[in-house]
Amino acid sequence: MALRLNPMRELRDYVMIALGMVFYAVGWTVFLLPNNITTGGVPGIASIVYFATGLPVQYTYFGINFFLLLLAIYILGWKFSIKTIYAVFMLTFLTSLIQRLTAGLHLLQDQPFMACVIGASFCGGGVGLAFSNNGSTGGTDIIAAIINKYRDITFGRVILMCDLVIISSSYFVLQDWEKVVYGYATLYICSFVVDQVVNSARQSVQFFIISEKFEEIGRLINEHPHRGVTVIHASGFYTGHEVSMLFVLAKKRESTIIFRLIKDIDPDAFVSQSAVIGVYGKGFDHIK
Repeated sequence: MALRLNPMRELRDYVMIALGMVFYAVGWTVFLLPNNITTGGVPGIASIVYFATGLPVQYTYFGINFFLLLLAIYILGWKFSIKTIYAVFMLTFLTSLIQRLTAGLHLLQDQPFMACVIGASFCGGGVGLAFSNNGSTGGTDIIAAIINKYRDITFGRVILMCDLVIISSSYFVLQDWEKVVYGYATLYICSFVVDQVVNSARQSVQFFIISEKFEEIGRLINEHPHRGVTVIHASGFYTGHEVSMLFVLAKKRESTIIFRLIKDIDPDAFVSQSAVIGVYGKGFDHIK
């Protein structure tokens, strides 16, 4: 049975991808390029070409991605490529626009490390928003997907190898190992921020609660913070006594509310809390 597309969800994806590309374009053109700091992927190649020849980065970025997207459509199909095509066009346009709007602006000229941190944070945030909404900036993502289709090599390993080669090769143009090290730092910070953005919305917690007042605790958790509660009938191995245990999944930010409810009703309750990454279903994340 074919999946039905939700128009509002699709529209939200495209809006958030566009916002992500705004963040990436700001980080790349305002903080990294003016300070001769190379990032990974196709933007990194475009940066190296710009440092060597002065050719605007958007032309190189679009040209390489155009070729890679044709390859992706042929090998991986349209479903993989459609939002990537949109992201590539948006980033190409926004890069050109922001360069014109910020012409003559040179922030943190004497503080390249701060430029590296801020620029990488913007870029990572942009990529994270795109990934969270089923998008991609293309480039090494496409290469990784194609290689992964035919060889048992993970996406992350392929992207990391490509990025390390690209950043290291910037030395032949810049002749400055310090800038190469800043490039490595940019890669690390960008990857860290991507993980934080992608996983932040999915940070959830699970509770196992054992209490004689389980019914009252469960009812209040149902009412506020409006979370479902599952009653598990169990028995103590040592005592052999029958107990009723509550199983609750909630957002991380709601854990304080649940602890307060439990403490107000039964301070002697036995509570186990643990973090989970990715809870899918009603009230949580959608399977993508």
